Amino acid sequence: MKRIAVYCGSNKGTRPEYATAAQELGALLAREKIELVYGGGCVGLMGIVADSALKHGGHVIGVIPEKLVIKEIVHEKLPDLRVVKTMHERKALMAELSDGFIALPGGYGTYEEFFEVLAWSQLGWHSKPFGLLDIGGFYRSLLQFLDHTRNEGFIRPQHRELVLVADGPESMLRQMREFKPPCEVKWVK
Repeated sequence: MKRIAVYCGSNKGTRPEYATAAQELGALLAREKIELVYGGGCVGLMGIVADSALKHGGHVIGVIPEKLVIKEIVHEKLPDLRVVKTMHERKALMAELSDGFIALPGGYGTYEEFFEVLAWSQLGWHSKPFGLLDIGGFYRSLLQFLDHTRNEGFIRPQHRELVLVADGPESMLRQMREFKPPCEVKWVK
């Protein structure tokens, strides 16, 4: 893997573990020579993961829509900032640039980005690994809901297996490197 997209909050959240995990993930990607692709902001967990990757010598690519450059505080120290017109372009470019996807804790935007790449995988549009960093049990209820959705017949078991889960960055990266899509999934080229 050369690049990993990280989806995460533009806020820090209430628990210090979230910021610690973002710092650890940024440092780990830099050490492993994996470029970080993220939303381009300098606030919240977004800023923390980017700052940590930069501090440890990593390459960071920020992708941000024009309208958010005005509303958010864009990260001014990025070696590679790509400004796009829309959120749709942002998500498409982040997906295109990345070899895998990780979601740290976050809000609606994080969920929306994560579920979109998950749906694309279910449809067979890519076979890239992605997972949830379940820091302090943040995603526990969501994972239970995904299991409920599978049990109710709305997600096939092989598609539920697409979501990797780890409680720390090193474990997540290891799972991503070992990821083999379930054989039942047909990938469209």
